[in-house]
Amino acid sequence: MQETRQNKIARLLQKELSLIFQSQTRGMHGVMISVTRCRISPDLSICTAYLSIFPSAKAQELLGNIEANEKQIRYELGTRVRNQLRIIPELRFFIDDSLDYIDRIDELLKQ
Repeated sequence: MQETRQNKIARLLQKELSLIFQSQTRGMHGVMISVTRCRISPDLSICTAYLSIFPSAKAQELLGNIEANEKQIRYELGTRVRNQLRIIPELRFFIDDSLDYIDRIDELLKQ
């Protein structure tokens, strides 16, 4: 169970990461990346971010690009939250495929 401090920091990181991805994908037409959930470790050193990528066909390719540019994203995150956090957490990204799962269940129920 997460504490109140962890929840506040996770919400802050989720908001800032979503703004970073929004600014980076503005030039890529037809691509949308949203941060659906962030979890932070109890020692505040690791942030696990779950990304919803549209279109889902490009999800693995974009996740690879994000992981390759992880240090740059962490640096930009650090410049945005340097007044609120002393240590910028290490970032880990995963694809949140819950929307695809919901669509698949809806298709099966309609049949």
